[in-house]
Amino acid sequence: MSLEQFSKEELQEMSLIEVAYELLTSKKEPMAFNDIMNEVAKLMNLSGEQVKGKIAQFYTDLNIDGHFIGLGDNRWGLRSWYPVDQYEEEVVTVIKPKKKKAKKKDDDLDLEDYDELDEEDIDYDDIDGFDDDDLTEDDDDDLLDDDDDLEDDDDFEDDDEIVEKDEEFDLGDDDEELEEDDLDADEDEEDL
Repeated sequence: MSLEQFSKEELQEMSLIEVAYELLTSKKEPMAFNDIMNEVAKLMNLSGEQVKGKIAQFYTDLNIDGHFIGLGDNRWGLRSWYPVDQYEEEVVTVIKPKKKKAKKKDDDLDLEDYDELDEEDIDYDDIDGFDDDDLTEDDDDDLLDDDDDLEDDDDFEDDDEIVEKDEEFDLGDDDEELEEDDLDADEDEEDL
């Protein structure tokens, strides 16, 4: 049956999903969800508030109902239009293969063209002329991170000093008590 055969009263009694099924059957082509919703709302004389209240349930029903199939890009069609192999291909999005970057050819480089640098050719004055102004923000961050690492190392050195101070205390009395306890325990074991 097509939508034209239904009276206004019959359309009002039908569910949104039934009207959508009849709409797609009569159009015989996939439609965007928004277009389906607008057509159904127009056929059923729904107000904007009614559409807002029912749109979530309609979308859920469209997904759950076995008659409909999502074709991607928010387009919907009837499952009966597509053989199984065809709609699996249409539904699956094509993944574009990543283009591999071409390796640069090093054929242009001839090692024979390079002269070996003599120590006399190096101008050490240029090296000494390095300013802190030449540093980028990333370089500054790296230097700050290095300073933090040095502070952490200082903390570890302080811990070593604390341990050394602990070793200076005389714990001799405790050692004598432990030795007496050990002797008593050994005697008890021999008695058994």
